Amino acid sequence: MTTREQSLTIFVSILAALSIASMIALVLRLRVPGGRTNPTIDNLIARIKAWWVMILLMGAALMAGRRVMITLFALLSMAALRELMSVIPTRKADYGALFLSFFVVLPMQYGLIWTNWYGLFATLVPVYAFFVLPVSAAAFADTHNFLARASETQWGLMVCVFCISHVPALLMLDIPAYAGRTALLIVFLLVVAESSDVLQYIFGNLFGRHKIAPAISPTKTVEGFIGGVAVASMLGVALWRITPFDPWQAAGMALLITTTGFLGGLVMSAIKRDRGVKDWGHSIGGHGGILDRLDSVAFSAPVFFHLTRYFFAS
Repeated sequence: MTTREQSLTIFVSILAALSIASMIALVLRLRVPGGRTNPTIDNLIARIKAWWVMILLMGAALMAGRRVMITLFALLSMAALRELMSVIPTRKADYGALFLSFFVVLPMQYGLIWTNWYGLFATLVPVYAFFVLPVSAAAFADTHNFLARASETQWGLMVCVFCISHVPALLMLDIPAYAGRTALLIVFLLVVAESSDVLQYIFGNLFGRHKIAPAISPTKTVEGFIGGVAVASMLGVALWRITPFDPWQAAGMALLITTTGFLGGLVMSAIKRDRGVKDWGHSIGGHGGILDRLDSVAFSAPVFFHLTRYFFAS
C-alpha cells in the first residue's frame, strides 16, 4: 500500500470516528431536559467541531503534497504567533523585533524545511534570533520592562514558530526502508496528541475527582490524565504499521507525545491565566484559537522529531 493509500485509509477511518462522535454528542445534547444548555456537552461538541476542521485541513494537505503541508503549518504558526502576541503588551520599541519575527524569522524557518537544511533549521530561532531580536529592540533605547518584553517576544517565537515547525520538519527525515512515507509520522503525531487532549477531557468529566492544578486548569484531573494518556497511547500502538517503529516503540513514542503534550497544555494554560484570558483567540468557533488546539503539539513535536531522528533516521 502506498503512502497516499495509507493516508487516505487513515483519513477515512478518522472521518468515520468523528461522524460517530458527532452523532453521540448530538444524542447527548438532545437528552438534556428542557432544551437547556450543558457546558460539558457543549464543550465536547466544540472540540469535535475543531477536530473536523483540523482533520479536513490536514487531509487536504496530505493529499496535496509536501509543499502544501509546509505552507499550511507556516500559516498556522503565523496565526498562533499573532494570537499569543495579541495578549502581550508591547511598546513602539518592540515593533522591529515583531516585524523580524513575523516576516523574516518565520518564513526563513519554514524555508529551511522546504530546502532540507537541518543544521540552520535547528539553530535559527534558539541561537541567531535569540541574539538579533533583543538587539533590534535595544536600538530604540527603551528600557521600560526591557527584559520582560524581550523574553515574551522570544518565548512566542520559540513556541509558535520553532516548536510548531517541527511537525512538518518530520518530512525532512531520511529513515531507512521508510522513504516517501514520512508524512505518515505527521499523522501519527497529530492523531495521538489531539486524541489525548479530547480523551483527557472526557475521562476527566466522567471520572475526575482529583484535580492536578486547579489554579491553572480546573478541568485537568489525575483520572482524566491517566485515562486519556492510556487510551491515546493504545491508539498509537494500533497505528504502528504506518510508522518505522515496532509496536513497543510506537507505545513508547505515543506515551512520550501524550505526556509532553499534557505538560505543554499545562504551561500554556498558566500563561493564559497570567494574562487573564480564557482562550488564545476565536478563530475556531466555540473553542478558542489556533494555539488552543496546538499547545500540546507545540511541546510534543520537537521531542518526537529529535528522538525519531536520533534513533531511526540515517
